[in-house]
Amino acid sequence: MDKSIGNFSVSLNVKDIKTSKEFYEKLGFHVFGGDITQNWLIMQNDDCTIGLFQGMFEKNMLTFNPGWNNKAQEVNPFKDVRVLQEEFRSNGINIINEADTHSTGPASFLIEDPDGNPILIDQHR
Repeated sequence: MDKSIGNFSVSLNVKDIKTSKEFYEKLGFHVFGGDITQNWLIMQNDDCTIGLFQGMFEKNMLTFNPGWNNKAQEVNPFKDVRVLQEEFRSNGINIINEADTHSTGPASFLIEDPDGNPILIDQHR
């Protein structure tokens, strides 16, 4: 049984995206995606990915992207976000914000670990 929940990254709630971008560049990260004019960037260093988000959510969160590898390339097969949501629910995990089970394609849902850390399962395809 496939246990993959997608490519992993950390999504950071930042106060000033330009300052954060400059800081992470000093650590060796480079801009991989996003739009700084919309206050979000995806940065990478080797196979480590972080997202910088200014004013989009309250807490830092773990993020998983079903159907993608760490270069945002499609992987097949992959487990759809709605299937993952139902598997998590059947395992007793509380779904905080649900993906529409009647939809297809891009969707996301949010859960929290026992310490209140948000985990976003975010499918882009």
